[in-house]
Amino acid sequence: MGRDDAWRIGIAGIGLLALAGCMPWDDDDAAKQKVAPGVKAQALAAEKAAAQQAKVAAAARVKANELGQIPVLMYHRVVEKVEAPDDLTYQQFRAELERLAREGYVPITAREYVTGRIDVPAGKHPVVLTFDDSSPAQLALDGEGNAMPNTALGILIDVAKRHPGFRPVATMYVTRDMFGRHTPEERAEYLMWLQDKGFDIGNHTHNHINLRGRPKNEVFKEIVAGHRLIIDVIRTPPATIAVPYGNQPSTKSWARRGSSGGVSYDYGGVMLAGYTPAPSPFAKDFDPLGIPRIRSFEKKGDCVRFCSVAWLDWLKQNPDKRYTSDGDVTTVAYPKFKSPFAARAYAKYALPY
Repeated sequence: MGRDDAWRIGIAGIGLLALAGCMPWDDDDAAKQKVAPGVKAQALAAEKAAAQQAKVAAAARVKANELGQIPVLMYHRVVEKVEAPDDLTYQQFRAELERLAREGYVPITAREYVTGRIDVPAGKHPVVLTFDDSSPAQLALDGEGNAMPNTALGILIDVAKRHPGFRPVATMYVTRDMFGRHTPEERAEYLMWLQDKGFDIGNHTHNHINLRGRPKNEVFKEIVAGHRLIIDVIRTPPATIAVPYGNQPSTKSWARRGSSGGVSYDYGGVMLAGYTPAPSPFAKDFDPLGIPRIRSFEKKGDCVRFCSVAWLDWLKQNPDKRYTSDGDVTTVAYPKFKSPFAARAYAKYALPY
């Protein structure tokens, strides 16, 4: 459509809206019957078209690409002194969160990611923060019910306070260790605290065993046991599972759906352990049976290319590959030339520009 055509359509729409504004829509039925048939419908259609054009213009203005890739970052322990390969120091973890905030990332939960409820401001980028194994280094509460400042969630909450708009949310993949809490009451306290603060709770199995090569009934039993750790306390079923060690069972679908002992699970996504950014849930290549995550670490050894610092550098250098929001959770906006990559399931929400 040329600029002159758009101008003529806009003038016509304004005329119809002006006419509609003069009509006695709210008068009695007799008055309504005097309105020429179709005039109101035309006015409403023009209004809808104008609103759609405004959405398209807004998406183009921020270079929205909701088919772009999303970093799903994987954390374990956050400690003062590193003792294991997946550990981060307090300083390393804080530095990564500060970087995410500076570069326009907004945390969302794994539940929001797999369900497509990615509600972040226009021009911003979603990031999914995930924590495995439910260790005490991730969460410990003081006597007033606050996260201790020298824990992962304490640091996350502090960074969010310093950077308005950086949501203090994450997905916690729990096991029977349950943040070092041993009594049913203590476990309930921690899970209820997480839910109340807007954190997402996912299944990491009960005993953190390798599911690869195990028979179907054993896989189901282990996953259901982990599932029950959560639903027996907060009743809200987890939306995702992180398979231990990133190893899927021999039949991948067993991790997503199954049942044992009269309890069933049906997850929106199965999280792996590495090692690339994840596809948009609106893209054709999104696979809920195997969602990649990125190990958090600097550019050293194997992490020169495949850990968080390297991938965040790459996404910064290739902004067209990164998910950028249009700020409207009801649409899926992207440049028209990327249309071949869009999943058909979201066609009615598509906003190509």
